[in-house]
Amino acid sequence: MVRIRLRREGKKKNPIYKIVAADKRSPRNGGYLEALGQYDPNQNPISLTLKETQIEYWLKKGAQPSDTVRSLLRRTGFWLHWTLLRQGKDEATIKTVMERWQMQQVDKVKHEADKKTRRAERKKKASAPAEAAAPAAAPEPAVS
Repeated sequence: MVRIRLRREGKKKNPIYKIVAADKRSPRNGGYLEALGQYDPNQNPISLTLKETQIEYWLKKGAQPSDTVRSLLRRTGFWLHWTLLRQGKDEATIKTVMERWQMQQVDKVKHEADKKTRRAERKKKASAPAEAAAPAAAPEPAVS
């Protein structure tokens, strides 16, 4: 059985992963059938490149993605596309659903950025009164 999974590469404490199609019984960093992409979790935002046609080929052949690879495919929208293909949807339907999904992702990013700025502002307001009260409570130096 073929499995689509991650293969660890890169330096110590700085991993880069290859997404590969490999035999289920082979070790994590052992031989593989084909490289299907690369994932770098150290960058912000993460770097993810996929060979979508080859991934689709292996999925049609019956390859099973690992949980981590499946979550990465969901993040890019490929898994939604693959699910719609398996359900037998036509290209027009798939295109409209994918466009709607991309719009939702843009909105999600904007919402997260707004949330982050609001959180920072709240933190700043909460720390301002504490800083103002701290100098008043400081003891006076003793005169000898």
